[in-house]
Amino acid sequence: MTGSLLEVIALDVRDAIAAERGGADRLEVVADMAADGLTPAPETVAAIAHACALPQMVMIRAHAGFTLGEGELDELRHTVKELASAGAAGFVFGFHDAAGAVDLAATEALIHAASPLPWTFHRAVDHAADVHAAWRAVRLLPNLATVLTSGAPSGVSDGLAILKARAEAGDASLILAGGGLQRPHVPTLLSYGVRAFHVGSAVRPSWHEPVDPALVAQWRTLIDRD
Repeated sequence: MTGSLLEVIALDVRDAIAAERGGADRLEVVADMAADGLTPAPETVAAIAHACALPQMVMIRAHAGFTLGEGELDELRHTVKELASAGAAGFVFGFHDAAGAVDLAATEALIHAASPLPWTFHRAVDHAADVHAAWRAVRLLPNLATVLTSGAPSGVSDGLAILKARAEAGDASLILAGGGLQRPHVPTLLSYGVRAFHVGSAVRPSWHEPVDPALVAQWRTLIDRD
């Protein structure tokens, strides 16, 4: 990766346009942040694609949590195809099995459905029963663009040591730092070699209000200081 990447959560067209105005590089498009981000409607993706040039990484997740219910995988595979047709540039997903390990069968099924588009493994990695095993399971999967991670379930403040260890293990280029990411974390993460940053609440007054392009611009400046 050359330079630093800024990904902004967008719920709708207004968010997407504001993120683009502020200097974001790409969007994570989701619905229902009360459930930590679920799959948006294809109509939302199509509307954003019509109004905004930023690539959309679209969440694939039917409900809060990281496990799949009966029949959900087939539904999500179909949804991936619909969203790709609507304008998705890639996808965000990741699942656990009942033991808290990466559900490789489900993840690989969605990789196949999404191919050749890239994908991000989301913060399921931070909530795995064995975080190191989860990274080993994920990092060599095909078409993987980034791993959205805070290093710890509670957020970046508690996960810096894990993020440093992952960077030192050669995974800095995969880390998309997000989840409780705050401005004071950025210089430290840059010093680890992390060059991709994910923000949501940090670029809006609240989840009931749209993205503020001025706040996006401040993050753009911050991550480009290295």
